[in-house]
Amino acid sequence: MKILPAIAGLLLLGLCATTAPVQAPAAGIPKDTLLFIRESGGNSFDIQGTGTNRSAYGLSWNVYDRLVTYGIKKHPSGTLMYDYTKIEPALAESWDISPDGRVITFHLRKDAVFHDGTPVTADDVKWSFDRAVSVGGFPTFQMSAGSMTKPEQFTVVDKYTFRVTLDKADKLALPNIGTPVPAIYNSTLAKKHATDKDPWAMEWLKLHDAGSGAYKVKSFKPGVQTVYERFDDWKCGPLPAMKTVIERVVPSASTRRAMLEKGDVDLSLDLPPKDFAELHDEGKLKVEGIPVENCMWFVDMNVTIPPFDNPLVRKAISYAVPYEAIYKASTYGRAAPLYGAASDTPATAEWPQPFPYHTDVEKAKKLLAEAGYPNGFKTTLSYSLGKASLGEPAALLLQKALKDIGVETTMEKVPGANWRTAMTRKDMPLLVDDMGGWLNYADYFFYWNYHSQNGVFNTMSYQNKEMDGYIEAARFAPDKASYDEAIKKCLKKAFDDAPRLPLFQPNLDVAMQPYVHNYQYWFHRQLDFRTITKE
Repeated sequence: MKILPAIAGLLLLGLCATTAPVQAPAAGIPKDTLLFIRESGGNSFDIQGTGTNRSAYGLSWNVYDRLVTYGIKKHPSGTLMYDYTKIEPALAESWDISPDGRVITFHLRKDAVFHDGTPVTADDVKWSFDRAVSVGGFPTFQMSAGSMTKPEQFTVVDKYTFRVTLDKADKLALPNIGTPVPAIYNSTLAKKHATDKDPWAMEWLKLHDAGSGAYKVKSFKPGVQTVYERFDDWKCGPLPAMKTVIERVVPSASTRRAMLEKGDVDLSLDLPPKDFAELHDEGKLKVEGIPVENCMWFVDMNVTIPPFDNPLVRKAISYAVPYEAIYKASTYGRAAPLYGAASDTPATAEWPQPFPYHTDVEKAKKLLAEAGYPNGFKTTLSYSLGKASLGEPAALLLQKALKDIGVETTMEKVPGANWRTAMTRKDMPLLVDDMGGWLNYADYFFYWNYHSQNGVFNTMSYQNKEMDGYIEAARFAPDKASYDEAIKKCLKKAFDDAPRLPLFQPNLDVAMQPYVHNYQYWFHRQLDFRTITKE
């Protein structure tokens, strides 16, 4: 592919220190090129890989296809967003569901090819699904959220027909297939790089493209820059307007804002809420933002690490957290509070909803003394530098508040690229983080965060069979009344045991130049290049 001089200039910038301001190329940014910046970039091509971070979801989303996708609707604010009530074709042009809901048969489009020109077949789908349920960790747990747990459930009927058989009907099975994890890999290519020690080619796929999606990876420099080029043989939707997409990592929030205001870039993710609020009020740039569905920022306590294994300690911390101060300092009002509920018994199954936690320092001290820690204790408080815009002010305020009750914390600032690995180790005693469930159901969130199977997002290491039963009852509830009752029980148990202290439901905000159009919000909170246009 021939690279225009303006693009070449942008590519050279990737060799500069990422904290330094980046000057716009004299020729400007071409109309068919999108240049966007963010706080922390992806660390892998492979959504199913070990330690893949959140930023990499966007890379996988644009480079790989899935069998199905979601419809599009408009949020009341006018922002385009996915429609979780509508499942639409992608690599599968149609599907049939058996009367008992246990068998889903997918009919693949016959014209789809991978980036190397190899046809996409049911064998590739089978290998990809087998891989997802076999590699362990996050991807395998994600598949289990739709009751897909073993390779024997996946069958190649013929070259373009693929079948999934469930042990019992699961309303989340088909929606789950539209999430980022069940990406379809070029199995012929991947197998060439598999070994006896690495049968799923995890090492090779981490840094190589084996997809059929709308974009190919032109170059990849983790922590600095990723360059994508449009795949003109893409068959799963209208050909995108952007021929080239450049994603640059700029850790400094002030630099990101300055670049955007100077017109050096088209779009910026990951600005602090204060900047988004100010840019929105100034009106010179477009700021689009809606609340992230099924999402919250929170304080987690690992219940397997003393003293957080003591419920009284957790209750003490729940009264020490400076909720209002964190809400103001972290969000500037661009979020919904999730604390201060009037009752510790949920009246509805609404989700997310405020938990009954509030700040009461004297009560916190009293509970800490009752727990056997009248003089407090020492621990570690962790947060991800990749999400520092919101996480850092929350962590600093929490550290100060805990000191007031005698709890001394050593701050652990984990690089964004390493955060997922740190989560998986389950060795952080106290942390500030966020999590958003991809599927907009309360039981899905509880499954990921509170279930004893201990998914990667259960950084509380919380295991309780009673809670597991409530979650399972909700997942397979026969009607809304039964579902709501089970969710209220989940909420009550979460209130009482207090391994997690919700802070707020954040907005997903994006700032862009006035000439950028058709930004679309997605549940994975990453940028979808396919819909974006420029005047």
